[in-house]
Amino acid sequence: MRRREFISLLGSAVVTQPLTVKAQQAPMPVVGLLGATTAKGYAAQLAAFRQGLSEAGFAEGRDVAIEYRWADDQYDRLPGLAADLVSRNVAVIATIGGNAAALAAKAATTTIPVVFHGGLDPVKAGLVASLNRPGGNLTGVVTLSVDTSQKRLELIHEVIPAATTLGLLLNPANKVVTETQSKDTQTGARALGLQLRVLNASTEREIEDAFANLKQMRVGGLVISTDGFFVSHSEQLAALAIRYAIPAIFQYRAFAAAGGLMSYGGSVTDSYRLSGVYTGRILKGEKPADLPVQQDTKVELIVNLKAAKALGLTVPMSLLGRADEIIE
Repeated sequence: MRRREFISLLGSAVVTQPLTVKAQQAPMPVVGLLGATTAKGYAAQLAAFRQGLSEAGFAEGRDVAIEYRWADDQYDRLPGLAADLVSRNVAVIATIGGNAAALAAKAATTTIPVVFHGGLDPVKAGLVASLNRPGGNLTGVVTLSVDTSQKRLELIHEVIPAATTLGLLLNPANKVVTETQSKDTQTGARALGLQLRVLNASTEREIEDAFANLKQMRVGGLVISTDGFFVSHSEQLAALAIRYAIPAIFQYRAFAAAGGLMSYGGSVTDSYRLSGVYTGRILKGEKPADLPVQQDTKVELIVNLKAAKALGLTVPMSLLGRADEIIE
C-alpha cells in the first residue's frame, strides 16, 4: 500500500469513529409524568421527585427525559392524558396529585410500568393485588393522608373545644377519596359528639363560595380533605380561612406556611422522593411486580401561631408540645 493511501485511510477512520460510537449510544429513556393538578401547585413535590430520581442515578436532561402531562385540576382530562403518554411509549409513567391520576394510569396500560403516589389503601383502591407483591405493572408510595382524616378532626376540636359544629370540605370530582374521607370523618365526628357540615368544591370559585357559606352555617372550624386540587390551592385556602376567621386544618405544611392554622399529614419531601427512587430503579430494569408498595408513615404536625393570634385563639400547650414545627 502506498504511503499516501495509508494516510488517507487512517484519516477516514479517525473521522468516522466518533460517529459510529455516537450511533451506538442508547436513546435517553423517557418518563411520562401524569399530574392531576398544576406544575405550580406541586412545585415542592416535583422537586422531591427529581431528588429521588437523582439518588437513583438519573438527572433530568442528562440521563432521562420527562414528558409532563398536567390535568390542571380537571380530573376528567386524566384518562386522555394517560392515553397520550401510552401512545408515546414512555419507559415509565409516574403519577402525581393523588389516586385520581393513579387510577387513570392503571386504566390506560397493562404493560408500561407505573409508579403511583396516593393516600388510599392501594389494595382497596384496586391498584395492586397486595402491598408486598403488587403484581402486574404498578407499584408506588402510599402516605398517611387519607387515613389521618379523623386525627385532623380531633386536632381542630382540641383547639376549639367549644365548637359543636365543624365543616368538611371535599372535592366531589375525586370520588374514591371523597367517599372514604367523608365516611371516616363522619365517624370521628359522631365519636366526639359533633355535628359535621359537608361542603363541596372543585373550582376556585366554588372554594370561595364554600367559605362564604361556612359563616351562614355557623360552623366553628373546618377540616379540608386530602385532595390534589386543594393541595395546589393551599395559598387560596389559607387566605380565605383568615378572611372568614375560620380555624382550619389541612394535610400539608404548605397550608400552614401560607397562613393556615394547622397542617397534619404525610411528608411531601419523603414520599415523593421515594416515588422518584422507585422510578429510577425501574429505569434500571427492576419490575414493578417485584417492588413492594412503600408506606411512608412519617407524619408532621405544623402549627401557625401567627394565624392563631389573628383568629383570637390560644393553642393548648399540650398540642404545641406534640408539634413538629411551630410557625411564629
